[in-house]
Amino acid sequence: MKKIILIGRSECGKTTLTQALKGDTIHYHKTQYVNHYDVIIDTPGEYIQTKNLGGAIAMYSFEADVVGLLLSATEPFSLYPPCVTAQANREVIGIVTQIDHPGADPEQAERWLRLAGCETVFHVSSYTGEGIWKILEYLREDGEFLPWEI
Repeated sequence: MKKIILIGRSECGKTTLTQALKGDTIHYHKTQYVNHYDVIIDTPGEYIQTKNLGGAIAMYSFEADVVGLLLSATEPFSLYPPCVTAQANREVIGIVTQIDHPGADPEQAERWLRLAGCETVFHVSSYTGEGIWKILEYLREDGEFLPWEI
């Protein structure tokens, strides 16, 4: 599978998505440092929210095949500037999280991710599982089996 780095502000659902992609039981866990798993790199939100830590994201993205920009469907604004994906030398996808949250506006979050430069955007709920398989399918290399196909 392609390795993905998950980037987004605190509480947008990076760690919860990591748990869902791994098939783990969902439980709250505050990410304090960059966590490396087999095909997932989970980053703390503070790395993208703080200019002094932003360079670390660039360094860690070199270890991934795909950059996943996460944006919660409950956000009142986007953290990502227009066309920011042009700075990446990796494939960049958008992931709209918390689509099942009351008051969520997944369409607005998708528009913001597309404005940032994401051509491919997934809508996911880590709690219901909606959209999780689509990301796993996207990350699968040609001819590779997904865990449930073995």
